[in-house]
Amino acid sequence: MDDTRGNNGAKTPSRTSRRGALKAAAAVAGAGAVTAMGTGTSVAHADGPARNAPTFVLVHGSGSNSFYWQPLLRELGLRGHRAIAVDLPGHGLGAYFPQSYQAPQDLERLRTEPSPISKVTLADCAAHVIGVLRQVRRNGPVILVGASLGGATLNAVANQVPELLSHLVYASAFCPTRHPSVLQLVMTPEAATSAMFTMPAVQTPPELGVSRVNWRSGDPAFFAAAKDAMAADRPDAEVRALFNILEPDESAAIGASEDARGLPEKWGRVPRTFVRYTQDHTIPLPLQDLMIREADDTTPHNRFRVRSLTAPHAGPRDPAVLADELERVAHLSR
Repeated sequence: MDDTRGNNGAKTPSRTSRRGALKAAAAVAGAGAVTAMGTGTSVAHADGPARNAPTFVLVHGSGSNSFYWQPLLRELGLRGHRAIAVDLPGHGLGAYFPQSYQAPQDLERLRTEPSPISKVTLADCAAHVIGVLRQVRRNGPVILVGASLGGATLNAVANQVPELLSHLVYASAFCPTRHPSVLQLVMTPEAATSAMFTMPAVQTPPELGVSRVNWRSGDPAFFAAAKDAMAADRPDAEVRALFNILEPDESAAIGASEDARGLPEKWGRVPRTFVRYTQDHTIPLPLQDLMIREADDTTPHNRFRVRSLTAPHAGPRDPAVLADELERVAHLSR
């Protein structure tokens, strides 16, 4: 439902905590549900009954992959919708798992082992998604949906090809407009309560260019902090299964140094919806609301349509809840 937005009076995070948050931010942003993996750019797709019906293209967050969307893909398919979930460059079957991450783990080497994902840029992610859009756009309107750090890719795509998009949906996703980068959003007072500041990340040197999280850690303190950040509403067994589909590495540049602002003359032309997750401990409500306000101020003629769901960062446990919202967006896009 539509609802009011607020803020808090929390203090701005310290410089030390910001550095730690950057490492966690890129890796925490975007976790999801557990299913079997497919190949290519998607886990699965569903063919809708009508050629001109909208196609949903789903973009995962950091440290994640198209697994994230599998329950939603299944739900949309059962309802007769077309949908495809992409694996961004360096993710899914293209992901790199450091040798030191395997069992038995070498925790010291894990701090310094290079990863090819350090070379992946926001432009690479946008180019990959645009390639998918050009194919599916032949079937009719396209609704682009992003989770968490995937919102930066939505901005980059819409800045280049707004004509290919009928609607943008940010599912508790980063949407920089006044703040150039995701990191700068994470440094705002509205982000001060984020679980990113308390969830341990692997302390890799800056020159490695990688944000890394050891999802296979056996440390109970790590599990408790990561569960709070991702899916505090779920049983421990589900959370462990979730962590086992996540990937340890993300390119640090995507969240830290790349300008991900939506441009008014391009991105700002596309109708958009923000789905607020009211129990999100990673992107807390004050930060979600800040992004909504700044986006609306950037394009007051094209404001966010705002919806709210009772969900943590990993999204609603029942995929039907988000599917209901996407069906409403599809109706608007016809």
